[in-house]
Amino acid sequence: MSETSFDIIIIGSGPGGYVTAIRAAQLGFKTAIVERSFLGGICSNWGCIPTKALLRSAEIYHYMQHAKDYGLSADNIKFDPAAVVKRSRGVAGRMNNGVGFLMKKNKVSVIWGEATIYAPGKISVKTSSVEAPKGSLAPGSYQAKHIIIASGARPRALPGLEPDKKLVWTYFEAMAPEKMPKSLLVVGSGAIGIEFASFYKTMGTDVTVVEVLPQILPVEDAEIAAFARKAFEKQGIKILSNTKVTKLDKKADSVVATIDDGKGKLQTVEFDRVISAVGVVGNVEGFGLEKLGVKTDRGCIVIDGYGKTNVPGIYAIGDVAGPPMLAHKAEHEGVICVEAIKGLHPHAMDKSLIPGCTYCHPQIASVGITEAKAKEAGRDIRVGRFPFVGNGKAIALGEDQGMVKVIFDKKTGQLLGAHLVGAEVTELIQGFVVAMNLETTEEELMHTIFPHPTISETMKEAVLDAYGRVLNM
Repeated sequence: MSETSFDIIIIGSGPGGYVTAIRAAQLGFKTAIVERSFLGGICSNWGCIPTKALLRSAEIYHYMQHAKDYGLSADNIKFDPAAVVKRSRGVAGRMNNGVGFLMKKNKVSVIWGEATIYAPGKISVKTSSVEAPKGSLAPGSYQAKHIIIASGARPRALPGLEPDKKLVWTYFEAMAPEKMPKSLLVVGSGAIGIEFASFYKTMGTDVTVVEVLPQILPVEDAEIAAFARKAFEKQGIKILSNTKVTKLDKKADSVVATIDDGKGKLQTVEFDRVISAVGVVGNVEGFGLEKLGVKTDRGCIVIDGYGKTNVPGIYAIGDVAGPPMLAHKAEHEGVICVEAIKGLHPHAMDKSLIPGCTYCHPQIASVGITEAKAKEAGRDIRVGRFPFVGNGKAIALGEDQGMVKVIFDKKTGQLLGAHLVGAEVTELIQGFVVAMNLETTEEELMHTIFPHPTISETMKEAVLDAYGRVLNM
């Protein structure tokens, strides 16, 4: 096989792409990955990881400001915005280098440039505007029996709210501000919008969040979202739901937003900066999909549970293949795809078992269906709740504001959903994810011994509450 011929070529090196490449190499496939900008994709360079670095800086700053609550003293507390951003960018750079190392370790060839699929099994790669890393293959024509599109997504732009990178930001600009704005409008209250609202508020910015729907964090359980909203408002974040921004008038160094409360009342408010966080859209353009006849739907490539498109030899995974647009979904989807190509008969992707996490303060995490969805489906359910205020470890940490909520099928004891808000719940959620994957019932969870003192005890207590056996409430 020549240097231009591979078993599998993956377009895009984000979490989905590079993990897929590693698994393909492990399975013995001669594998290449095409990238045009940066190894690790948006997640490692401008998304998941560097935002968590920013949020960690905000968290430490928050604790320093509340040192006296822990019997400590800290005077003259302040921060250096440039240093905060520099740390975040350093973390991103480390992730980028790590992906490059993994490609070399697993003997995955990196082709640098922009790919087009000009025929089944054949791609053309043209020169990228970003300088190629050392050791990567040059642009040109390549072929592979299997081509997997893992091109990710980009910020969605709404008419009249288009980002300009100076006054109206996407998450790219929001992660590297030249200075902290005194006032900020966040349009959209999904995970991205709420995380940035949380970060900037902690760093001293006056933050307003506008959400067109009645509920913030629209994909979350309504009770958890309401709990989180109260916490955000207590922190001083102004939240306007059932509201939309209809117009942005840009001035020299500020933006005047026209805000419609949905009841015919309009108001204009001036902000230093605006973050557009109204979702993302898959990168489906530029690959020649229409010419090849690959089906798309609402900006995403249509696939089955194994990453297959309607055109043999062409596959898609991750954000470009539809929601939920999460890095861990992309990774798992890619592994399923290459294992199916190998003939290992993996289980098809079950989207009901994909956890979601939002790293604001307090954190939010969930898996499975909400109480409302369970009722809509006609399920006879049991619901259990346990507040962090009843947990010794949470009280000792000074983090007693949180809640765990679980939903069970009353007839079978099947765990249908788990929804958490509070300190470190993004780490706790995996316990429920494992339980659901193992088809655990309430009885098995009740007989599981949770270590004391830990916040994880709230998980068992919520299960006990669903069955009238709660102990510490």
